[in-house]
Amino acid sequence: MPAAIDPIRQVRASAVQVLCREIGVVNTLRFLNEMSPGSGDYTKERDQLFGHLTVDEISSEILEGKAKPTERR
Repeated sequence: MPAAIDPIRQVRASAVQVLCREIGVVNTLRFLNEMSPGSGDYTKERDQLFGHLTVDEISSEILEGKAKPTERR
């Protein structure tokens, strides 16, 4: 006998109940936050931020940042 396929809304609700019971409400919320899809277009944003830089320039900036005390840009 094949298993019944529940509506996704019911599956999510059941999963949240299990998570809350097993790992607690706070950790369930933390987990769900990590698994939530982001927003925006990462590829486009990355190109706007770094498209004009070479890999060597990006690498140098990273290394300089590690050598300096933390500062806001």
